[in-house]
Amino acid sequence: MLSDIQRELNAPKGQYNNFGKYHYRSCEDILTALKPLLGTATVTLSDEIKEAGGIVYVEATATYKDGDEAVSVTAQAGIDPNRKGMDVAQSFGSSSSYARKYALSGLFCIDDTRDADATNNHKPQVESKKLPPVNAENLKGWMDLMDQAVNYEELQQVFKEQKDNILAQDGEGMVLAITDYCRGRAKDLKEAR
Repeated sequence: MLSDIQRELNAPKGQYNNFGKYHYRSCEDILTALKPLLGTATVTLSDEIKEAGGIVYVEATATYKDGDEAVSVTAQAGIDPNRKGMDVAQSFGSSSSYARKYALSGLFCIDDTRDADATNNHKPQVESKKLPPVNAENLKGWMDLMDQAVNYEELQQVFKEQKDNILAQDGEGMVLAITDYCRGRAKDLKEAR
């Protein structure tokens, strides 16, 4: 039953981003933690490419099915086919992975709080803040600015210089979106060395 899996699933943030100095989980991390809990149920992931306001994006759907019970959740991620250091297939794949991760997170109620047993310091836990959705047009503009960096060091510098501007103009949600975007760019730039 879906509600049982939502209660039991533990997909910790086992990856670390040196560029942004934060822990995160990947789509693969969620699937690895999920598989032992599924029993006879199935989870399928699918993508559809869409466009809105001139922005091309991938909409991923995660579907849980167990007997007559079927629940689906969708999530989106923008696609920039002209990302430096990536061919078109890599750009689409990166956006697909991002959208699938958030569709799975929505379906299985995975939040950004850490496992209480791992962090229990016997102090009250502060609930994580819900961030507003980001403006797609502004997101594209910030992504284009980050794409001007031709190497990893330059990307770090551009992000560091612009972080306060991003926060002031578009808020914390946009900072997180651009941080995640830069994480993918940084990985690609390192691999291109």
